[in-house]
Amino acid sequence: MLDSPLIKKETLHPGTKCVEFKPGTKVKFHFVTKKSNGKVLDDSRKDGVPMELVLGKKFKLEVWEVIVQKMSLNEVSRFIVDKSLVPQYPFISKTLRDARKPPEERKHCCGMTIQNEGIGYEDLNELFTSPCDLEFIIELLSVSQADEYEKESWQLNESEKSIAIEQLRLKGNQFYKEKNYTEAEQSYRNALGMVEQLILKEKPHDEEWLELIKVKIPILLNYAQCRLLDKDYYAVIEHCTEVLKHEPKNVKALYRRAKAHAAVWNTDNAKEDYHKCATLDPSLAASINKELKLLAEAVRQKDLEDKIKYQNIF
Repeated sequence: MLDSPLIKKETLHPGTKCVEFKPGTKVKFHFVTKKSNGKVLDDSRKDGVPMELVLGKKFKLEVWEVIVQKMSLNEVSRFIVDKSLVPQYPFISKTLRDARKPPEERKHCCGMTIQNEGIGYEDLNELFTSPCDLEFIIELLSVSQADEYEKESWQLNESEKSIAIEQLRLKGNQFYKEKNYTEAEQSYRNALGMVEQLILKEKPHDEEWLELIKVKIPILLNYAQCRLLDKDYYAVIEHCTEVLKHEPKNVKALYRRAKAHAAVWNTDNAKEDYHKCATLDPSLAASINKELKLLAEAVRQKDLEDKIKYQNIF
């Protein structure tokens, strides 16, 4: 393909070492993507995250697999690629951009959504509606043999994703036990992203969909706990509410949502959730009563402070 007139290569900086490429090789590189008019679409250096491919895993943008295999280690080259070879790029770019967002900020684009609202990014909408040649500036950073599951989520098949999800969940649990909450949250977030990809392929409320929801719920609860420790209370409320839509009697979801509601002064909601917890699990009665007393005292103290503040105003 590289010898075709559809791809033109210009070496900007020669490489330092020739390397052998074969299926299963992990290739890491930085890239800049530009439209034919010079407008930059994506820059992995700006994001601080290099691209990784595992050769032979049928990545959606085949031309990238082809061009990196014609490079040397540490080489920097410019490739002008005909528009006929990159029709998938808007979707690849969207996937890469969305992957850097928390799950709650991602927006799934089905065919109807794309038709009516576009792909979700203005510059990609333009590329989607008016295809053009693309320029890729590639810097080949490293070449190594990939571990079986050391791949980005969009490079995994469904079976691999299921295994990777469980590995990430266990890794997150271990990080949490070690009180490394940042890494725990990242592991849970990555696992949720993969679960969402699988869920979107299933029909809601079918058996397969319900099984994936069962997988998602404990991970989402763990993620919510990390967000609670990080004082991201509204995210906790959102995630726990999602769990409760599927499992209305989930005590962990009710308890964590109650604490989040209390933290943002949704006192009635907090009390309601706490009372539901105590009803569903009587063994929690003592701790729930303690939380309710703390909440009542916090409300009393806040009312007193507000009263003094308003007195000073007048």
